[in-house]
Amino acid sequence: MAPTLRLFFAAVTLAAAAYPAAGQGDGTPDDAIRVNQVGYLPDAPKVAVVCALAPRAVTQFAVFDAQGKRVFGPRPATAGGSFGPCAQTYKLDFTALRTAGTYRVRAGALESPPVRIGATVWRGLAEMPLHYMRQQRSGFNPTYNTTVHTKDGIIVDHPTRAGEYLPATGGWADASDYLQYVTTSATATFQLLQAYRDNPQAFGDVYLADGRAGRNGVPDVLDEARHGLAWLLRMFPDDSLMLNQLGDDRDHMYFDLPPNDSADYGWGKGGARPLYPCTGIAQGLLRYQNRATGYASTAGKFAAAFALGAQLLRGRDGAFADTLGRKARAAFALGEKYPGACQTAPGRGPYFYEEDDWADDMELGAAALFALTGNATYRTRAMAFAAQAKVKPWMGADTASHYQWYPFHNIGHYEAARPAAAGDRARLAGYYRDGLQAVANRATNGFNVGIPFVWCSNDYMTSFAVQALLYRRLTGDGRFRALEQAAIDWLFGANPWGVSMVIGVPADGNFARDPHAVISIRLKYQLDGALLDGPVYSSIYKNLLGIALTKPDAYAKWNTGHIVYHDDWGDYSTNEPIMDGSVNVLYLLSWLDRR
Repeated sequence: MAPTLRLFFAAVTLAAAAYPAAGQGDGTPDDAIRVNQVGYLPDAPKVAVVCALAPRAVTQFAVFDAQGKRVFGPRPATAGGSFGPCAQTYKLDFTALRTAGTYRVRAGALESPPVRIGATVWRGLAEMPLHYMRQQRSGFNPTYNTTVHTKDGIIVDHPTRAGEYLPATGGWADASDYLQYVTTSATATFQLLQAYRDNPQAFGDVYLADGRAGRNGVPDVLDEARHGLAWLLRMFPDDSLMLNQLGDDRDHMYFDLPPNDSADYGWGKGGARPLYPCTGIAQGLLRYQNRATGYASTAGKFAAAFALGAQLLRGRDGAFADTLGRKARAAFALGEKYPGACQTAPGRGPYFYEEDDWADDMELGAAALFALTGNATYRTRAMAFAAQAKVKPWMGADTASHYQWYPFHNIGHYEAARPAAAGDRARLAGYYRDGLQAVANRATNGFNVGIPFVWCSNDYMTSFAVQALLYRRLTGDGRFRALEQAAIDWLFGANPWGVSMVIGVPADGNFARDPHAVISIRLKYQLDGALLDGPVYSSIYKNLLGIALTKPDAYAKWNTGHIVYHDDWGDYSTNEPIMDGSVNVLYLLSWLDRR
């Protein structure tokens, strides 16, 4: 999520999108049964959750088929305590129901939305986030059918090269503003490639390389990954200059669509945007500065994306793959030379990606280079870095700074474990287990979730599900299976608001109709496949700058607890789509689809 300080005084004249929240409003009962609106695989855990806004007793439940026939239960409900706005929660466990079909869960007078069970309920959904990624493109953008941000960019904050123009058009906007970061873009590029490598059957070919409709013989996920790789190469133009950021929060001055972006960085409205390099020291040209200490967090991400790209594309474009392989080795070497974190640069506002960890990125880069080259030195380095990054520090904590421990799951442990000997594989899986257990220790509520509800909580939730899945794949140990499923269920509707946090998924579900995105506001464009930032602690929401709801809160009665969510474009903290989180969800969906 791009750190956002919106100038709402310039934007409030826009008409707020008049979308009601599906299934909400004056007629909604004060209690509800929340379910995964996409559905459940037959062998998956299946737990609906009653959220009661006032104390009440729920003793039992039953499940009914489409004809109204009871097919499961009555079974006892399990009290889960209070959570958020829910004075009481109750778990309704119907895991034993495996027969494909569409059902309703009933507890007393309460009835759930439709509940789907089947082997194909996730079929095709891994491609949904690609719709959002194509909409986020810089360079040629198929949504607008034109090329955007063609004047990028001019180097700033560099001791010898400030003021130099370098062509850097391409890549993706980070969220619903137009900032672009290697931090998130390289991670997204790697996960696009990783999803194709691990689950190729989840992806088809119905779009051209430029994002327009048509077939080109290349899976669309690889087309999108290559778009990311091409931009990353521009951001690492030579082996001594590593660029990390394009633009800064001055892009928030105007609420413009990309083709007529009026941001002025000192070179005129709609002019060039600044390119921030990794320097290893604090950065920030305006009021605020970051706490950067090195290159390695960015260098490791570069190396990983380039190395995996070289692996997967060498049979399709040998010359491009060779370039990627060479740049992967150069990026890794730069990270070894300058250890530390290369944070993003703030501007007028205090918000930036406060990434403090970097050993996990170098572990991932080393693991990807070992897979590409077979050079055992990279395997040794991967294990050494893994020992420095055993567990993501947010796991088990109740708070974290913005993107402080990013990516939110250590992708490197899985990549290093894939070819590892038994002992190293067990050690890496143990690191995963320890982190998962720390979150599990906090998951004592009815929704069975234990992440901190900080900015971009949905990305944390997705990463917990992915890490649990990868741990289960590495070990066969199912001890976290219920929590893995609970995180998936939360993302797709089993949360206090009954909202799918991925726009358009499922198509007939309750999802955001008024996200913080200019294309949605101005063109009423539905951002299918976009993951929202997600709920935050009410204390965070109340203290962020520039937030103002534009209409009555459709979820007001569900926003009375310690976490809040608003389907309102005025709330950038909970309702802004995020590019890297959308690809994180894509990776998760590719595994769910592979069944």
